[in-house]
Amino acid sequence: MSVVTNTTTITSVGAPSRRNTELALLVFAVLIPVFAYANVGLAMTDELPSGMLGYGLGLAALAGVAHLTVRKFAPYADPLLLPLVTLLNGMGLVFIWRLDQSPRLHQRAEALFGSFSPDTPKQLLYSAVGVALFVAVLAFLKDHRILQRYTYISMVVALILLILPMFFPPVNGAKIWIRIPGVGTIQPGEFAKIIIAVFFSGYLMVKRDALALASRRFMGLYLPRGRDLGPILVIWALSILILVFETDLGTSLLFFGLFVVMLYVATERTSWIVFGLLMSAVGAVGVATFEPHVQERVDAWLDPFAAFKNGTSDQVAQALMSFGSGGILGTGLGQGNSDLIGFAANSDFILATVGEELGLAGLMAFLLLYGLIVERGVRTALAARDPFGKLLAIGLSGAFALQVFVVAGGVMGLIPLTGMTMPFVAAGGSSVIANWALVGILLRISDTARRPAPTPTSPDAEPTQVVRVQ
Repeated sequence: MSVVTNTTTITSVGAPSRRNTELALLVFAVLIPVFAYANVGLAMTDELPSGMLGYGLGLAALAGVAHLTVRKFAPYADPLLLPLVTLLNGMGLVFIWRLDQSPRLHQRAEALFGSFSPDTPKQLLYSAVGVALFVAVLAFLKDHRILQRYTYISMVVALILLILPMFFPPVNGAKIWIRIPGVGTIQPGEFAKIIIAVFFSGYLMVKRDALALASRRFMGLYLPRGRDLGPILVIWALSILILVFETDLGTSLLFFGLFVVMLYVATERTSWIVFGLLMSAVGAVGVATFEPHVQERVDAWLDPFAAFKNGTSDQVAQALMSFGSGGILGTGLGQGNSDLIGFAANSDFILATVGEELGLAGLMAFLLLYGLIVERGVRTALAARDPFGKLLAIGLSGAFALQVFVVAGGVMGLIPLTGMTMPFVAAGGSSVIANWALVGILLRISDTARRPAPTPTSPDAEPTQVVRVQ
């Protein structure tokens, strides 16, 4: 007796369902910032802001273009990532516009720079450029595994991006920007974090077995072999050099922390985490002892109100007072005084405005949105079918999480200030553009991971198998 088993054709309904869910969530992700925009206008001037319609249409257009791109080029991608980043980007524009209306910031800007230029139009333009890069990533990066071919090229590019700011004058004590005539300032570290994640993913995929070997056990930890400590020592040295020559604490923490996280994921050795924490502590203490700019930030962290009194640095103390005045539910949109922080109120310290005007509840909601983005990135890593995709997804998610931690921790006084910007919320063109590209790569990995296997009716399908049972 012979039995022929034919595989039946299964029509997947996952893609349309995911995209319809995404579209429904995007509607709320656009409406919530529009209502917040109206709330700010009513609170500050007792009338609806004149630019509310243009703001709403602009945000809806960006969300619509991004959604159509995902629907066409990544139909099986995660449906939550795009609404989450759209909501954060939209609320960031609201808070930047709210601070643009502050007379105090107008006066300070005119006193320092001779004129005041609102940041909201520029941030909306940067968001449009970020969405354009997001579209380009999904349209031209058909398979994330192509990036694996450029493992060592990406290392060279990342090092060039990290070294470039050394040749430009410092801004507010740190050399983290480069100035391009006709374009403005760019923060290369924001783009370097993505390229570094590509390099680490390709490198660790090949070397993870050797790095996972342990030579001896000490206090419950499996210690790595001496010759395998080379990579982490090199990365540690590079992060220290960046911190010394550019006084850039944020990029150094992000650079070194990202490598340690990915090393732990690749090898599953807790000892790498312990070594990483010890080396980062030693490096930070060593640099803080002789680098004045870093020492000033450490002093402001240890005693922010002493720095406020002697006039060396009042921003951390002002941020803490903003959080305190906000309480549980906040003062209300447009009714806070976080503009007293000064010129960094809409960039490094914009989280203080969120905490004051939305309170602890609103601040926790923002942090929850960031946590959901990281969670969806980790879920993408778990769903990925190839080792490179797993490492790249966890690397990008880890870089995003580390950036949120170092910025929020610095503003809240948990760690020294780092000089980085809150993703999608703070004013800064490099940050919003780079993070839109980061989300685009995550969606590409997610689409590949969740795409069903080819059916027998498709050109790529395997021929029907015939099983004969005697």
